[in-house]
Amino acid sequence: MKFITFERSGGKISAGWLIDENHAVDMCEATGGRLPDNLLQFLENSSDNLKLAKRMCLLPGNKGVYPLKELRLKAPLPNPRSFRDFYAFEQHVRKAREKRGLQVVPEWYKIPVFYFSNHLAISGPEHKIVRPKNCYALDYELEIACIIGKKGRDIPPEKAEEYIFGYCILNDWSARDLQREEMKVGLGPAKGKDFSTTIGPWIVTSDELEPLKKDGRINLSMKARVNGNLLSEGNMKDIYYSFTEMISRASQGVTLYPGELIGSGTVGTGCILELGPEVHAWLEPGDQVELEIDHLGTLKNTVIDGKEAI
Repeated sequence: MKFITFERSGGKISAGWLIDENHAVDMCEATGGRLPDNLLQFLENSSDNLKLAKRMCLLPGNKGVYPLKELRLKAPLPNPRSFRDFYAFEQHVRKAREKRGLQVVPEWYKIPVFYFSNHLAISGPEHKIVRPKNCYALDYELEIACIIGKKGRDIPPEKAEEYIFGYCILNDWSARDLQREEMKVGLGPAKGKDFSTTIGPWIVTSDELEPLKKDGRINLSMKARVNGNLLSEGNMKDIYYSFTEMISRASQGVTLYPGELIGSGTVGTGCILELGPEVHAWLEPGDQVELEIDHLGTLKNTVIDGKEAI
């Protein structure tokens, strides 16, 4: 199933799922309130709620079913409980560090590492991304995120799959000049990252991708285009640390809760920093960034100057 959050005419925001390419369900309205009107609350009891959702035989014309063209898609999980972003693709780590004259440290091969980003700055498809003030090196990052659907602590890797509700595309926007300056201090990234993270256009439930999984990896082609030009191309199956390993690491001594967001880190070739300015200049206002991942859809956003957002 593909779960979405959307805005209807009049400004009402609801959550539900797609029943086909052209129609979406308002899950609260369609079930007479048996399902909540937001995805975060749905995830609190994701197992039972998902069973109920799958039993619903809804068709166009039924109560709570709307033409997709009449809806504005928002971030599918607009208010995740937290956002951890990992650093799990070896090619990206190696190439990005080479650009700074550095080698991959041995510790990277010992443990999957992550940073916390701003879970209150989540945006969705077609959302306009404001280039931060004093940023002249804006970058996209082509990633996949998983959404935690069950509470757990000290989760072993072999059990971690049970805690994944679904997956979506993630763009970890980066102000490289701000990031470069602050990380010289030995902390971060922080201000170079926390202005916006985009997810969407929907969350695909984990079971939908089961045929594509092997040894904890998922065979998903990943592409990024800027203004229609293909710049990045990779595959999720090439990730060094699987999501099950990331979840296990994140839950060591810590309780994970439904609705937490976990990013994969950037796929190889998945950002301008790695590709280099000879391939494409840093992003400018007016640029359209399009991330496309097999089975997960396409996520489009346009960069604007801060003055345009006033």
